[in-house]
Amino acid sequence: MTEKKQNHPITDAVQAALAITKRGCEELLVEADWVQKLARSAATGVPLRIKLGLDPTAPDIHLGHTVVLNKLRQLQDLGHTVIFLIGDFTSMIGDPSGRNATRPPLTPEQIKINAETYYKQASLILDESKTEIRYNSEWCDPLGARGMIQLASRYTVAQMLERDDFTKRYEGGVPISVHEFLYPLMQGYDSVALKSDLELGGTDQKFNLLVGRALQKEYGQEPQCILTMPLLVGLDGVDKMSKSKNNYIGITEAPNDMFGKVMSISDDMMWTWYDLLSFVSIEQIAAFKTEVANGRNPRDIKVALAQEIVARFHGAAAADEALSAFNHRAKGGVPDDVPSVSFSVPADGMAFANVLKNTGLVETVSEGNRAIDQGGARIDGEAIKDRAHRLNAGEYLLQVGKRRFARVTLTIE
Repeated sequence: MTEKKQNHPITDAVQAALAITKRGCEELLVEADWVQKLARSAATGVPLRIKLGLDPTAPDIHLGHTVVLNKLRQLQDLGHTVIFLIGDFTSMIGDPSGRNATRPPLTPEQIKINAETYYKQASLILDESKTEIRYNSEWCDPLGARGMIQLASRYTVAQMLERDDFTKRYEGGVPISVHEFLYPLMQGYDSVALKSDLELGGTDQKFNLLVGRALQKEYGQEPQCILTMPLLVGLDGVDKMSKSKNNYIGITEAPNDMFGKVMSISDDMMWTWYDLLSFVSIEQIAAFKTEVANGRNPRDIKVALAQEIVARFHGAAAADEALSAFNHRAKGGVPDDVPSVSFSVPADGMAFANVLKNTGLVETVSEGNRAIDQGGARIDGEAIKDRAHRLNAGEYLLQVGKRRFARVTLTIE
């Protein structure tokens, strides 16, 4: 049976911890329960157990992924323990959340490689001394067929079909495999195994997180609270940050690129990024807003954000150098570290967009043509807006946008 709750005093420290918990979050369920957990921890000195489950479907992290990691770090700084849960078992099922078709499961080899890379990058944010790394195969594999059937008996099909994506697929005649019902069930069982006090996730994970809360009640545990975080809007100011939309900042990107991309966001979006990405206090952000309202240039505030983010992943010295390089470029200067590229072209030259692709300034010829159409592609400082323009043998300084440069030497094949 669940232990009888004992109410503890709600001190100023507890209220401050609640404010940090809620900063930038989408939803906290159930807030009153979380306040009592915080109060109990403060009174007893026992850290709360905070769970983040990750299916390592890709090895690289961008700033959008760090929104949840930043929240974990804030909670670690309050003294609590983070459980960085690698879903090696659930990854082999495939998470159907937010999808209208079954997602292919990962192989054990893919999971191992991705998990190692993911945690290495996440460690740039988390406090390793307050982080437990666990793999859910520890308790899922020993369940066996008998245990899986017993677990499945604790949740109904009707409850599963309350999930929006399952309902839409069922009503639309799109197949739902039975194993897909097992995913939220197994994720929920992770919370039972870990005796989680709080589980974090994106808004698209809310159903799965609620399953964990329900299963803990079934197993006589105090149910976890749930904290969902919003999706970070990318550089385009429209869609969520995503590699597929090329509106992202990878946490392993070069300091100058990272700094310049942060500076490219709008002044309005900057405040949301402060809430979700910065470790600056809520009071300091409020002070920044007051200063801007009183006439301070918001660019100064954005510079502070860019420096903080670059310093987090590359160090303070790199952040200072990135600021200097950015100011130099803003005055029309060319960076000192422009890469040099050499390759051969046909006797009649090569189309400008193809040259841009071969230098690595764009990923595709289509992207190069878009840059040309928009006036964002330059040769020796001059914007070229003609897709038909060809480059012959010679040396050129090429530029795409404000931050991407390359010196290219072309020779005849």
